[in-house]
Amino acid sequence: MGTSTRRVALQLWDNEIPAREPASLVRELYRAENEGKPDPSGSQDMAGIIYPGINRLDYDAKVDDGYFPTHIESNSDPNVAAWLESVLYVLPVNQRPPGYSPLGEKKLDPDWIQRLGQTGKDCFAAATNMDARALGASFNECMLCWETLLPQTVRHPLLSVDLVGLMRCYQSRYFGAMYSGCGGGYLYVISDEPVPGALKIHVRRK
Repeated sequence: MGTSTRRVALQLWDNEIPAREPASLVRELYRAENEGKPDPSGSQDMAGIIYPGINRLDYDAKVDDGYFPTHIESNSDPNVAAWLESVLYVLPVNQRPPGYSPLGEKKLDPDWIQRLGQTGKDCFAAATNMDARALGASFNECMLCWETLLPQTVRHPLLSVDLVGLMRCYQSRYFGAMYSGCGGGYLYVISDEPVPGALKIHVRRK
């Protein structure tokens, strides 16, 4: 959801994103949010707020140490945006507890990292093709990669919610489900029918 990033953006630019080159705005917002922090956040939230439509971000560790996208593929088709709004549901789950970190256990296997990268491509393709079943499958595969590479993204001594059990329930009932970030937050559900208690989204077209 990028809530903390949105707060920083409002402080910088009020209610309107400046009419400047998006990549430079991503860097400006990144600097403002991460200034003085020993563990800076990623730039995905910044790009998600600044770039309209549906976007796929490519990162390369050899460029800017992997902090910023090297390429962004975008789709601003209003029909695609309207379709995504109709199938994507958002369930508030929990707030990350103080002291939580997903990095306590790392199993960074190159094959699983490659699988994780592929889920982003599959997700973008499914969304632009308006294929709910494939979109849900990409969500499920992405979460499987998270669980494998960084197990404490969903299992951690400080977490009071059974994130895995909750997610599995929605994955079995609908096309797919995944969390908005490490430690829970919101659960994104793909469904062609209403999901009780869920919020709806609006995709910014421009």
